[in-house]
Amino acid sequence: MTLAEEQELDLVEISPKAVPPVCKIMDYKKFLYEQKKREKVLKSKATKVVVKEIRFGPNTDDHDYEFKKKHAVKFLQEGAKLKAYVFFKGRSIIYKDQGQILLLKLAQELEEYGKVEQMPKLEGKRMIMFIAPKKGK
Repeated sequence: MTLAEEQELDLVEISPKAVPPVCKIMDYKKFLYEQKKREKVLKSKATKVVVKEIRFGPNTDDHDYEFKKKHAVKFLQEGAKLKAYVFFKGRSIIYKDQGQILLLKLAQELEEYGKVEQMPKLEGKRMIMFIAPKKGK
């Protein structure tokens, strides 16, 4: 304590559970600043997951399907996750099988760009499927 006071620094307890407890003489404010700076650098290096959505109807036309598939390919190449879903309006819920076929067809055609993370699953009025981009792309 006296050494720390002589040097006009702080006595900081590094590991209190050690026998004897480990302490270090340092400028505590500077230590906190450096620690915050390190955490900020680590946080900036962490990858942020972007999820892009594509919506289909159970009776989506071929041209619309191709157009949306082209966008899906672009999203996966950019490294974003893809959430493809079929939205069933009103009584169109009777076409569940058509919606599932549509999503499975999309998954098969996007196989070279990404892998299916979650198979088509019905949640309320939506049938949802997730596709994650491949690492190499």
